[in-house]
Amino acid sequence: MLAFEFMKTFFDRYKTFLGISVGVSLVILALFYNALTPEERLPIYQPAMVNYELVDSSLQHVKKYHKIAPFSLTNQNGATITQKAYENKIYVADFFFTTCPTICPKMTANMGLLQEALKENDQVGLLSFSVTPQIDSVAQLKKYALEKGVIDSKWNLLTGDKKQIYELARKSYLAVKNDGDGGPHDMIHTENFVLVDPEKRIRGFYDGTDTVAMETLLSDIELLQQEYPLP
Repeated sequence: MLAFEFMKTFFDRYKTFLGISVGVSLVILALFYNALTPEERLPIYQPAMVNYELVDSSLQHVKKYHKIAPFSLTNQNGATITQKAYENKIYVADFFFTTCPTICPKMTANMGLLQEALKENDQVGLLSFSVTPQIDSVAQLKKYALEKGVIDSKWNLLTGDKKQIYELARKSYLAVKNDGDGGPHDMIHTENFVLVDPEKRIRGFYDGTDTVAMETLLSDIELLQQEYPLP
């Protein structure tokens, strides 16, 4: 009985202290757990990490600092688009042409799905480069954009200098298997969607013809946004 009274008195006297001690201990345990649990991040792709067939031979040894090169091309509204348009933004890029009868319709449909899912997300943009710029004039791109429901503020379709576009595909976006010089007889055709972060680094490759891959891409965009929270 005396022991019980002693314990009751002890707990009554020190219950606040004990409660604080338990709370502090739980916080410390949570901090240790978070410190020991690695933060999930997408890889930063370097040319040396990518299938060598997709990398220009001049870049296959590059293991760090790879970034998308500057560009200046024209969109479906006749506006000049540079990397400035994607400053502080995450974006998805692909390569297509408006008269493509094979993989491009599916790729464009999947870009449309991304557009719908991301239309309220001002941090993410879409970018499609024409690989037949001699055919895909501004007027042709505008017609295509209207047919496909492109939202101009979300998705740029680009035309312009063929050599520049082909060099971007091969040496910046690492999206093309065949070699070439961007000349009159050069032709690239790729299903790859490329995820680019605000620092102009490649963070993912996805099969643009695969709807399931689009679900993965959307999840990866959410993860990437955690790495680049809006101010």
